[in-house]
Amino acid sequence: MGGRRTAGRRRARRGRRRLVSLLLLALAAGALTGLALGALGGGGSILAVPALIYLLGLSPVAATTASLLIVAVTSFSALLAHSRDGHVRLRTGLLFAAAGIGPAMLGAGLSGHLPAAALTAGFAVVAAV
Repeated sequence: MGGRRTAGRRRARRGRRRLVSLLLLALAAGALTGLALGALGGGGSILAVPALIYLLGLSPVAATTASLLIVAVTSFSALLAHSRDGHVRLRTGLLFAAAGIGPAMLGAGLSGHLPAAALTAGFAVVAAV
């Protein structure tokens, strides 16, 4: 009976170590993504999607969806910092965003119907350009 308990404890310890490793990977990838977005104003998805797929094991559709949230929240915080410094052209940004809303909705709708391999390949092509 004691052997079973010991084996169970070892599995639990390995599980906790794996969770901590995963958390550290997520924090490092998130910091890199945030740095790119804050400094360059873009590139977050190029970093976030592969990290979410290959480091954290999300499906391409889930990674793309999570990346949208990550980029939105991180971009908003960077927007506030750049706005304080007077570097934001709000009218131009809103016009550009308005032009992208329809195509973004279309792309989001299509992504749910594409095979995971096709979505990953499409992302790779866009990232390479």
